[in-house]
Amino acid sequence: MAAKFLLLSMLFLKLLIFSDAQSVVGVCNGMVGDNLPSKQAVVDLYKNKGITKMRIYGPDNETLTYLKGTNIELILDVPNNDLESVAAGGAKDWVKNNILSYPGVNFRYISVGNEVDPNKDETKGFVTYVLPAMNNVQQALRDEGRTEIKVSTATYTGLLKDAHPPSNCTFRDEQFIGPIITFLAENNSPMLANIYPYFAYKDNPRDIKLSFALFTQGVEGQDYSNLFDAMYDAHYAAQARLGGTNVPIVVSESGWPSDQGFGATVENAGTYYRNLIAHVKSAKGTPLRPGISIETYLFAMFDENQKPNDPSEQYFGVFTHDQMPKYHLSF
Repeated sequence: MAAKFLLLSMLFLKLLIFSDAQSVVGVCNGMVGDNLPSKQAVVDLYKNKGITKMRIYGPDNETLTYLKGTNIELILDVPNNDLESVAAGGAKDWVKNNILSYPGVNFRYISVGNEVDPNKDETKGFVTYVLPAMNNVQQALRDEGRTEIKVSTATYTGLLKDAHPPSNCTFRDEQFIGPIITFLAENNSPMLANIYPYFAYKDNPRDIKLSFALFTQGVEGQDYSNLFDAMYDAHYAAQARLGGTNVPIVVSESGWPSDQGFGATVENAGTYYRNLIAHVKSAKGTPLRPGISIETYLFAMFDENQKPNDPSEQYFGVFTHDQMPKYHLSF
């Protein structure tokens, strides 16, 4: 009897560990395309492939409707263009219309803005609205008793400087990001960070080896076996200097394009996604944050043929528009 109990206990523990590992990886659901599957088909594909985390970049009625009653956890963005109105007092209505109106949707995080950067012309106009909007959304959720939903914002490595070695890294504009980190620490919310080894490699292939970016070979004499960990730790070191030592980092985007860019091939992209999934699920963590699984969202579910700017932006999908897998990935 004791042996049977021990065996059942071990099986239960194994299931718990497996379930936890499976829950680490999500996929961003970008919608900037004119050949994408229906919203219901997309949600069904998440369910069929066992993908239990999704990020969408603004409220979408159809997607939110089809997510009701699923076990899919959601990051929902307050788009940058909505930050001013939410900061000015529109948070209560925003929460009512986009969260409370969808009972049965498993909201996990609200990302108040995406990659707002004081040094970028296209986003610097939003800077003054980010923190007030975060405070207002937080209060609106608290008033409704929805304290399980964590409020954050999605940053990116463009906000960092002096990242070599990662432990020396700081933020370029501490006046902007410092109060945000204080907010996250006070509210037990994570930092959301978009981390792309691909762009670091593409911009500096002379000094960054492809194998280092793809998790396939470390660099002799360095503490890091891959570029992802180095970028993650750079972000962590920068926020730790501003009181964010205990603020966890959720990687809200990471991916590799399969075409139209330097080093952008199906082979490289598949290698990156497979190795990234295995790494963040392994609970090895990073040199500055050892022994943790890193909650990570792959970018993105599909190629998006209407994405502007760099042509490679249209080729980050892990599925084709007809829902066929581009790579052999295990979620």
